Amino acid sequence: MSGCSSSSHITRGDLIVFAGNSNPELAEAVAKSLGIELGKVEVKKFADSEINVKINEAVRGKDVYIIQPTSYPTNDNLMELLIMTDACKRASARYVNVVVPYYGYARQDRKTRGREPISAKLVANLITVSGADRVITMDLHAGQIQGYFDIPLDHFTAIRLLSSYFKEKAYNKPDEYVVVSPDLGGVTRARSFADYLKLTIAIIEKRRPKPNVSEVMNVIGDFEGKHCILVDDMIDTAGTICNAANYLKEHGAKEVSIAATHGVLSANACQNLENSCVKEVIITDTIKLPEEKKIDKIKQISIAPLLAEAINRINTYESISGLFEDGK
Repeated sequence: MSGCSSSSHITRGDLIVFAGNSNPELAEAVAKSLGIELGKVEVKKFADSEINVKINEAVRGKDVYIIQPTSYPTNDNLMELLIMTDACKRASARYVNVVVPYYGYARQDRKTRGREPISAKLVANLITVSGADRVITMDLHAGQIQGYFDIPLDHFTAIRLLSSYFKEKAYNKPDEYVVVSPDLGGVTRARSFADYLKLTIAIIEKRRPKPNVSEVMNVIGDFEGKHCILVDDMIDTAGTICNAANYLKEHGAKEVSIAATHGVLSANACQNLENSCVKEVIITDTIKLPEEKKIDKIKQISIAPLLAEAINRINTYESISGLFEDGK
């Protein structure tokens, strides 16, 4: 019987990668790492703002990967993803894999008071119903979102990539550096980051009187006279993280850096970072960084090689467990 022979595996010729309008530069980098050209697709809008998608090459029987972070403008980018997925499914693609490096609505993952939606679950339902067979994402704001999907979901982390930036600086100076979690909920992330660099951690205890506003109440751990690395999953308006950085600096920290996977950078985030005591901000390219937001303090690390390796392994039925563990 030949049903389980290696010849039945998907080959590179059956792989096609499409880019939405959210972050075409990342998609181009992923395709380059895979040694292929991006698939031909047109994503435009009609006069009334409805999204129009045209897939300009055959996808029948192929493994399709659609790269589309659902960042700002979130609703437009989400609809693009859903419509592109539907188009590929209706064109008889063998598998449609959606690559969503930044998952919008992830912060609406539970009910905190009556009559609230769980929008992160709704988005998961929409992606599934649109025809997706698999989801690939990075550093979800809430890990339990993985359970919102009834299709396979591969959840990668950028912790290893981000911590590697500080390796040369901090690896042989464990007494001079400390990794700081900006809140109690980020302790696991900070611990993973610190373990790679063999550093200790500190934890900021804070309260939130309202969204995007926080007050530092206390810091658990030793940080005085040290270079603090604040580690978070995202930087939105940067108000909270800058408040934490300024508190650390005012209470004895030598320097403060920030490492985060997603540079959402809403509203006056860049101004907040510029005006803060933060020395440097290390983010990845899960979200496109517009020219007007490219300030000197911000440095980007690309996740394209990681995504390309994940796509390659999924496409050829190889194990991807090592990528979860190492983020390399």
